[in-house]
Amino acid sequence: MYDVIVVGGGPAGLTAALYAARAGKDVLVLEGESTGGQIQYSPLVDNYPGLPGMSGAAFAQALTEQVQNLGVHVRTEEVTFLRTQNGLLELTTPQGRYSAPALVLATGVSHRKLGLQGEDDLIGLGVSYCAVCDGAFYQGRPVAVVGGGDTALQEALFLSARCSKVTVIHRRDLFRGESRLVQQLREKNNVEFRLSCTVEALQSGPEGLTGLTLRDLKEDKTLELPADGLFVAVGQEPHSQVFANLVMTDDQGYFLAGEDCATSLPGVFAAGDCRVKSVRQLTTAVGDGAVAGLAASAYVDGRQN
Repeated sequence: MYDVIVVGGGPAGLTAALYAARAGKDVLVLEGESTGGQIQYSPLVDNYPGLPGMSGAAFAQALTEQVQNLGVHVRTEEVTFLRTQNGLLELTTPQGRYSAPALVLATGVSHRKLGLQGEDDLIGLGVSYCAVCDGAFYQGRPVAVVGGGDTALQEALFLSARCSKVTVIHRRDLFRGESRLVQQLREKNNVEFRLSCTVEALQSGPEGLTGLTLRDLKEDKTLELPADGLFVAVGQEPHSQVFANLVMTDDQGYFLAGEDCATSLPGVFAAGDCRVKSVRQLTTAVGDGAVAGLAASAYVDGRQN
């Protein structure tokens, strides 16, 4: 039995735990893998205010140690079921059951990958899933973006202001994204489109990605594309399935929660990339965590009065 349980040990979840612990609450963090979330795989985080030049792994370790020093319990256990029981929220893991009056869901998302050989090994060494996070590292260098939606087009626009060349690769003839974004890209001298093409293989050297092997689906032939960076923007998958039976989500699976982080189920708050929002960055994740941690603490206090 705890005051607040946080599901997810990324920046949003750990920040929620931090604020709840500072509010005097007994807090448990349940994380299925290792704490830190996706940020721990970023070799350099240069867009967090006041802390330039840190590695994602260092940030994750420091935040984990900070919450543990406050007495937060951190367990490596995957939540498999949520139910309401006697006015409390009960979570089940393979190791046991845990209850609390307040719950923070900071379950994050997974970027859809291309499923190519060597893709995981090249994350941080040429393969990225966030141009805003990593685009500055490719200043003046050739890169490629895979995808046909608004996110891919926006990432290509962002990169076109920094990189020597941006190649946009899409498996269809037409983009799914806004025509306005497509037109803006067409007006850029350093942007090239490769439509009806897929990435078939990644080429790499000792220092990371060096190029791509593309397949032209119309002509059924392959071609080589030099590239120092590949930005994959083919969608994200929120980790919400376990909780969707009780907590409302949108049609893509993101928790329906506003800036107050409150969900449809009283006592449950959603923080970070897993909730409906327009910007998903480290700064917005920790902002959500602070709001959710304080809201969960206030909810517990309200029950006791």
